[in-house]
Amino acid sequence: MRLEVEITGKTYRSAAGGTHEVLSPLKFGLQSGEVGVLIGPSGCGKSTMLRIILGLDRDFDGRVTRPAEARIGMVFQEPRLLPWRTVEQNVRLAAPNVSDAKLAELFRILELEAHRSHFPGELSLGLARRVALARAFAVEPDLLVLDEPLASLDDALAGRLRDEIATLVGSRSVMTLLVTHSLEDAIRLGDRLFFLSPRPARIVQDVPISIPRAERSEAELARIKAELAALPLESK
Repeated sequence: MRLEVEITGKTYRSAAGGTHEVLSPLKFGLQSGEVGVLIGPSGCGKSTMLRIILGLDRDFDGRVTRPAEARIGMVFQEPRLLPWRTVEQNVRLAAPNVSDAKLAELFRILELEAHRSHFPGELSLGLARRVALARAFAVEPDLLVLDEPLASLDDALAGRLRDEIATLVGSRSVMTLLVTHSLEDAIRLGDRLFFLSPRPARIVQDVPISIPRAERSEAELARIKAELAALPLESK
């Protein structure tokens, strides 16, 4: 299974009648088991690109190719949980056929076992983000899209959640597309890093990381950071 993205252009027309270019020509692909990371400045067009990839915006020039039967899991910047449903109900609503064993395993990995019957208003942001992740993984996606899943979390909590995401991503062969501003998240989770320019976004560097995630020592991560620092990245 493979995702192919080839966007030749995306423009918006403002209320005043002006035309604004959001995306420049860009092209990339992902295959099963691969984690691609989009890194770019705020307002460069990352969210627009995600909407195109998910099929929510068809008003663009180019093509996005993915298997028609591909299941999609999405984690938004905000958890977007139904406040009148419990944690378990929010997950089962998205994945009504999820088995009890599968759900128990997800809750164990994401440290949600004690919160199954809690409502979103009783949860911290970190816990709500975990529920959003559980919901996305419960559908057993072929394509997983993570839009800034660690934003607004302190370093310690972000680190724990990042490790949990790595565990879940490594547990099955899923194409994953992560949007982040954090180079730390990118090099710890990604297999390929796509650095984007300011708006209109284009890919200025496509950087593969050949070392498997589980084998990236702190020394290796420091080396990767140093190599990236030496690249001419317009979005850095």
